[in-house]
Amino acid sequence: MIPGPATLYPDPVTTSKRSESKAKMSLSQPDNSTRASIILVMGGALWGLYWIPVRFFYDHGLTGPWSGIVMYCAALIALFPFIWADRYMLARQWRDLMLSGMFTGAAFSLYSISLVYTDVVRSILLFYLTPIWGTLLGVVFLKERLSLMRLAGLICGLGGLFVVLGGAGFVPWPQNLGDWLALASGICWALGTLGLYKTGSITITGQVFAFVLGALLLSLVSLLALGGQALPNVTREGAVRIAGYAVLSAVYILPMIYMTIWPATKLSPAKVGLLLMSEVVVGIASAAALSGEPFGLREFLGATLIVSAAALEILRK
Repeated sequence: MIPGPATLYPDPVTTSKRSESKAKMSLSQPDNSTRASIILVMGGALWGLYWIPVRFFYDHGLTGPWSGIVMYCAALIALFPFIWADRYMLARQWRDLMLSGMFTGAAFSLYSISLVYTDVVRSILLFYLTPIWGTLLGVVFLKERLSLMRLAGLICGLGGLFVVLGGAGFVPWPQNLGDWLALASGICWALGTLGLYKTGSITITGQVFAFVLGALLLSLVSLLALGGQALPNVTREGAVRIAGYAVLSAVYILPMIYMTIWPATKLSPAKVGLLLMSEVVVGIASAAALSGEPFGLREFLGATLIVSAAALEILRK
């Protein structure tokens, strides 16, 4: 077919109107990275409450890694129908999934275990040294530039951490096994988010599956590494009750993970680390309200600085 004059020489008025229409549509739709940033802040807030189910299962006799193992198994069962639909894609991209899932899952597992062995505040804050690792990884591997806004966000975030840690009366250095696990989980998370950012073509369900499976596998390995982690001593009635609670935990955990993984495929590791600091605020406040851990002026000032870090990162664009 030979193109007519209208095709060869489009009407400039029509072309202009189409351009204006596209511009209006792009303005009316929120930027993908902005939407991802907002969702990530919300996901971080849910992470701030994650210590509650971990401690709940611990109080029901699931010590050490067992709290996480029960919740991961329930989450994988809930994911199975979705994973089955994507099984061919997962088989083709298993190497990329293994890379990201190994580190993000390790972070999930180590963080969960640390909540059993140390205070909630310590666990959260030592994990959130992760912006340091995320920024370094972004500069080295993604060739990112350290802008003034990002530096300001880092200063606010780390300043908030040091304010709160100062209130706890200790130097921000691991004091026990739980502290070391929390610190290691932050490093693993920074490495894992770098993998997520580089494998954004994989479906989010696949990434979540790798995340939870990696956490389960590392938790099973930690049973041997930690030693003395025998099968939980619970009655048959207690086991049935725990199974019911585990199913309910999947309803909470899976949306929380989705709200973490999807933004991590859209945002750089440094930005992910900063925006997830919303967990610090919710975690410290909920721990103070529900577990009796201190929340005074220092904690309030530290939380304010941390929220400022997240806001600066969102507004950096």
